[in-house]
Parts: sequence; C-alpha cells; structure tokens
Amino acid sequence: MVIPPVSDPEKVRSLRAELPAVAAGIFMNAGTCGPIPATSARSAAEVAERELTVGRAHPDAYEELLVRMDEARASLAAVLGTTLDRIALTHSTTEGMCLAIDAIPWRRGDRVVTTDQEHPGITAPLAMLRDRVGVEIDAVDVGDGGDEDRVVAGVEAAIRRETRLVAVSHVLWTTGATLPAARIVEAAHAQGVPVALDGAQAAGAIPLDLDAIGAEFYAVPGQKWLLGPEGTGAVAVSAAALGWAEPSFAGFFSSATPYSVGRVHLWADARRFESAGFHKPSIVALARSVGWLSMYVGLPWAHARAAALARDAAQRLARIPGVTVATPASNGATLVTFSVRGWDGQAALDELGRRIFLIARRIPGTQRVRLSVGWWNTEDEVGRVIDAVGELARHTPDTLPRRPTIAIVDAVADLGER
Repeated sequence: MVIPPVSDPEKVRSLRAELPAVAAGIFMNAGTCGPIPATSARSAAEVAERELTVGRAHPDAYEELLVRMDEARASLAAVLGTTLDRIALTHSTTEGMCLAIDAIPWRRGDRVVTTDQEHPGITAPLAMLRDRVGVEIDAVDVGDGGDEDRVVAGVEAAIRRETRLVAVSHVLWTTGATLPAARIVEAAHAQGVPVALDGAQAAGAIPLDLDAIGAEFYAVPGQKWLLGPEGTGAVAVSAAALGWAEPSFAGFFSSATPYSVGRVHLWADARRFESAGFHKPSIVALARSVGWLSMYVGLPWAHARAAALARDAAQRLARIPGVTVATPASNGATLVTFSVRGWDGQAALDELGRRIFLIARRIPGTQRVRLSVGWWNTEDEVGRVIDAVGELARHTPDTLPRRPTIAIVDAVADLGER
C-alpha cells in the first residue's frame, strides 16, 4: 500500500466531504465525539427504516444482529491489533473499564494503582469499589505524563503485595501525553499484577498493537476517534486473561447456550462480557465507520497526519508569549492542551468559538483549553487557531477588541408596531 503525503490537499478535501460536521466550524473535539461519516449515517438510517417498516420481531432480525455484531468485532480487532475472539462489544469506554475492574475478585484491603490524571471513566468505578468493598486506591503523580521513566517508576513503586490491578489511561485526557503502555504492563506483570488500559484517546488516534502491549483489558469508545455513534464501544481481553477473567454479571448474550445461563455456559471468548443487546443501527454504523477508516481513509496516513498537525499546533502555541502548553513535546498524541495567561479557560474557549467557530473543550478544574487535532483538519484551520489564540494572549478579556455584531430585526414585530 502506497501512503500518500500527509499534506495531500486533494485527499483531505475528498475525505472532508464525507464528514459533513467538519464544515460546521473548526472541528477539534473528537476527544469528546468525532464527526460521523456520511456513509455510516446512511447505513444506520437504512437499518432504522427497515426496523420501522418491517419490524424487529422476526427471528431473522435477531440473526442479523448477531452477524452485525460479528462485523463490528472484526473491524475493531483489525484496528486495535488483535484477534476477533478477544473483542467484546460495549456501550462505552467506561462500561469496558467497569467490566475489567469487576472481573477481579476484590477483598477489603486490596489495592489498585492508577494515576492522578485519570478520567471519571476510571476514577468513578474505583471510587465505588473503595466505598463498597474497602479497596485502597494508590494514585501515582505523573506530572504532565511527559517523563516516561517517571511514570513507569511511579507505577512500580506503588505496587504492593496487596495490589490486584493497575488501571491507567493509554493517552491522558488532560494533557494528551501517551503513556508507555507496554512498559507499564511489563512492570506490573513482573510483580504478578494485571493491567486494564483506558484507550479512549488512543483508539483511532494513534497506531495500536494490543497483542504487543499485552494488557489484560483494553477499553475503547466508538464515538471518539473511531467516528462511530454514541453508545458504542468495546473491551479487548487478552488471551491469558480469558483463562481466568469472568464478568461479575451475565445475561442472554454472555452465554453460548443463552437459555441455560451459568458459569459453564459462558462463551469461551470475550463475548462472555456482553450481557445485554445492542442498538442494531448503531452497531452497523460503528462497523461502517471503523471499516471506512481502515480501508478508505487509511489509518497509517490518518495517524501520521493527525500527529503532524498536533505537533505543529503544540509547537506554535508554545511560541506565543503568555500561552502555556501542557502537552509534552516528547510523547504527545493528538490532544493539545493549553492555557492563556489572564484568561479563564471557559472564557477563552467561548471567545475562540465566537471568533473562528472553534469546536473544542476545556479541562474541568483547570484553565486549560483542549484541542483534539484530527486528520480531517487543514493546515489553514490550525493557522487560524494559532492566530486567534495569539490575539487573546495579547489582551485580557477586558481589553480584547470586540467584533462587530449583526443586529437581527424582527420584521413582523416591526410592522405590527407600525
């Protein structure tokens, strides 16, 4: 396969035409939800229309759902770098992390190692585990995540005899740093501890080879960098973990013989972690989006382009006086997080939205704005963001020149008054 240059304008224009949402503004928030390809939306609409007009009750509809779920698993396995039998479909990254955490037979006094930069998709289930069972949480201070040796050493030092799990993100949602996942897994395994990785900001954004990483669990969302619908996701379970990991709850889909559900009836593969059904239009759209990324866009090209654009944005932002970039230069992924001196994070984001129609987000509890730089973004868009941030940095919220607004006259009301 010949990979076109990452700056190929013709390819970018062609692909952007298939992502209508990127025309709504400078779309830099795939870290929350990515733009849905038109082909995926059409596929979902066709299935939904068929369910409306023909119904969902015929036995063939259930058999089709199973086939569609297999298609989604297969497309995800190819992108994640693993095999079909390791993939269980979920409804979110958080659900995948909960399944991983609950697969451990916890006892009071057990410990879990995480970092101080985690998303509620990890911190919330761990807090519930602490409150419900009495498990202790050891959060490693990793700074911005840029010092890989510090991260690995911190995880190693935090593991004790009572540690039953290491649960961390592959890419930090706060700073965009890519943590050394394989090294963390190696360090944990050296002490006999399994690992669950949150891949919310990694799957679809950076190259992945889960079999090489070796974590027992790897949870991903469908709606972010994989460009699928909300309410979709997956968790990959390692071959070794399939030998011992069991779900804490089960249902119709968990069993190879669904009308005889019990431990001996669970699927031998990762499907044992699928307890409930799925929205067929969404599963079809997820498979279509992931397949579109793999076969039409080309993931090597997409990964290289997004990384180059994000790196350029981070470097140019860092050169602006008054702007502080939190994303480490050494191992940033596709998230670029920054703050502007004198500006509240939400105020800065709102102003950028008004001035250049930037679609991004802020990091709660900080003054930072986060850009999710995608392969669909153009060099011109990155330049416009840099220029607009530079303008904010030269002013305060009180001194920034206001842009003229357009007065909308209600013609009907005006005529009525006359």
